[in-house]
Amino acid sequence: MTSVVRVSRTLTLVVAALFSGYHVILGLYSIKEPASSVPILVAMGLYVGATMASLWPSSPMRMSLPLALFNVAVSVALPLIVGSQLDGSSGNLGYATWYVAAIGTLMTITATRKRPQLALLGVALLVIHSVIWAGVGELGGLGVIGSVVWVVAAAVLSRALVKASRDARQYARAEREASGWHAAQEAHLYERQVRLTQTMRLAMPMLRRISESNGELTAEEQQECRFLEAAIRDEIRGRRLLNHAVREQVMAARRRGASVTLLDEGGIDDLGGVALDDVLGTIALALEQTSADKIIVRTAADNATVAVTVVGLSSPDPAVSALGLDSAGDDEVNLWLEIPRQITP
Repeated sequence: MTSVVRVSRTLTLVVAALFSGYHVILGLYSIKEPASSVPILVAMGLYVGATMASLWPSSPMRMSLPLALFNVAVSVALPLIVGSQLDGSSGNLGYATWYVAAIGTLMTITATRKRPQLALLGVALLVIHSVIWAGVGELGGLGVIGSVVWVVAAAVLSRALVKASRDARQYARAEREASGWHAAQEAHLYERQVRLTQTMRLAMPMLRRISESNGELTAEEQQECRFLEAAIRDEIRGRRLLNHAVREQVMAARRRGASVTLLDEGGIDDLGGVALDDVLGTIALALEQTSADKIIVRTAADNATVAVTVVGLSSPDPAVSALGLDSAGDDEVNLWLEIPRQITP
């Protein structure tokens, strides 16, 4: 089992705020080093404002573009403001160059909040200023290299996390699709097993009789085979239109000479429990009470109120009705019943 370590966002923000504030403390500690402290305090105010906006608890994970551009502007302004009050040729500035680490921290926050391109731009401008102001040899002493490493690492990590999040969503979607496919296959398998069991229950006695008589059946047995064949067809085409009561009434109607057709086109797939039992009970009652020669029971597709339609037709000529569903003739409507999805008691 894979364990997932979750870090509180509040704790992360608090740690980042404390780390950012540490740079301000270093700047205040070395406030006497610059020629004037007023520009330094202005630079600190810009840095604190940008940091607070970047770490605001209610802000979304992805930093807004205006705020990211403002952070880049701050990363340009801080070296210009603080550097103007320091001697770049001096090799012993100490904590007076606090702005270098401060910009590295601010750009690291920007990169972490999914603005890595602008974060790299900000730290690149810091490198350019440091080279012009103090020279290439002082990049390590000023801490510029460390700031660049922080931002690059944050940008790489942010990109990796975005990719990992995207991959996780894709895997989750694939898992849901696979689970749905597996459930559908299980349902199809179960449906086949149920239909096979029902077919075997219906046909097995007659199959044994055919085997025992070597295919020599009486006229009554041949007619019974036709009834069984129609019942097996009902199990395939009727599906959810069938229960014990409906099967009994369908067989009774056929034995008296009626032609019965059951067509389940998926219109009641969403019904279950009592609602489905009520619909099937109404079908069985209608079949019991009608004397029609042709009976068609069909689910009502794309209908929000009607679940099943039962139509009964009677032929004036009994010889015509005996030919079955496709026989020609002027049939009279003996039964027209629309069974609602919710039956009112």
